[in-house]
Amino acid sequence: MKSLFGRLGTNLFDPVFDFCYKAKSSHLFEGVVSVNMTDPSKWTWTRRAFLEVSLVGTLLLGGRLVGPQPVQARELPEGRLTLVNVWTNERLDVTYRDEAGNYDLAALDDVNYLLRCHYSGEVGAIDVRVLEHVNLVQKKLGSQQEIHVISGFRSPEYNAMLVRTDRRVARNSLHMQGQAIDLLIPGISPTKLRQAALELRYGGVGFYKRSSYVHLDSGPFRHW
Repeated sequence: MKSLFGRLGTNLFDPVFDFCYKAKSSHLFEGVVSVNMTDPSKWTWTRRAFLEVSLVGTLLLGGRLVGPQPVQARELPEGRLTLVNVWTNERLDVTYRDEAGNYDLAALDDVNYLLRCHYSGEVGAIDVRVLEHVNLVQKKLGSQQEIHVISGFRSPEYNAMLVRTDRRVARNSLHMQGQAIDLLIPGISPTKLRQAALELRYGGVGFYKRSSYVHLDSGPFRHW
């Protein structure tokens, strides 16, 4: 990991240049779903409650169905990702969804913990739709490389600090809702990664040339 940091430089890390989209109000995703990382029993329950709410009926991602039903699951690639938190050097090889389209709540808890706010330690519920977005982009690229995550869940405290640092940081960032992930894939240029995401048209796509990473989210399709 140190060699990666050396090649890309310190501008890789945090989104003082970040632009995030605030989706229209929805009772399914209002507020921040987070708990203290010191009590896993509580955030396991939080993930379960969040998942049950977010999968009522079906999930929509860019106008296409994403949900637990077998017919929909056939449209999705294997629900497996290898994620690396670049702040903590933690690595997770996880199968979060089976072939029938059923989400593994324990696996999603592991994802939540890995993608916690590195500043505050808070663990937030990561939207399964943004996981599917990341998965679809990686599979489209034909890559089996680890996905290096720069920013997953962001606590309100940390986001507020970034807002004070730079006015371009969104006060209502989708990172605070667990609906955005900033990432890079070693061996794949950010330009190529962004192009693959644009061709899919599944959710938000942001290209941070200055920071050498790409932003993906589960909001409506748009790009910058």
